[in-house]
Amino acid sequence: MEVVYLAGGCLWGVQAFIKTLPGVTYTEAGRANGTSHTLSGEYDGYAECVKTGFDPTVVTVRELIGYLFEIIDPYSMNKQGQDVGEKYRTGVYSENPEHLKVAKEVIGEREDYDRIVVEVLPLTNYVRSAEEHQDRLARCPNDYCHIPEELLTKYK
Repeated sequence: MEVVYLAGGCLWGVQAFIKTLPGVTYTEAGRANGTSHTLSGEYDGYAECVKTGFDPTVVTVRELIGYLFEIIDPYSMNKQGQDVGEKYRTGVYSENPEHLKVAKEVIGEREDYDRIVVEVLPLTNYVRSAEEHQDRLARCPNDYCHIPEELLTKYK
């Protein structure tokens, strides 16, 4: 199993979508690359993300990034849907340099690469989100989500 951290705006919908993908074995809502190791205190620069465990013999990092691009506006800086702010930026984070290399290749191969604002950075810090945010849309399906329902369930 390998792990990559995917940010695509509000993590509720991102987690709900990623859970449906082939080869994904585990998801957890969290915060990537903030400066704090706790959930308390002021905003510390983190991006809402989904820790994604996957079986690379079933789904590759390249494919996971392709799936991420299905649910984000890659040109939007710090905004996805109605969610606005630095914590809603898009990104791919990993402790595995190969994952980052592949993410940069995927973006670089696109005709619109020069307009894409998706961060690709080493994971420097991860904090698991509070329990109320874990699998939120499964528990509270009427909560706001920037991802259209037909995309959330596309791979179910």
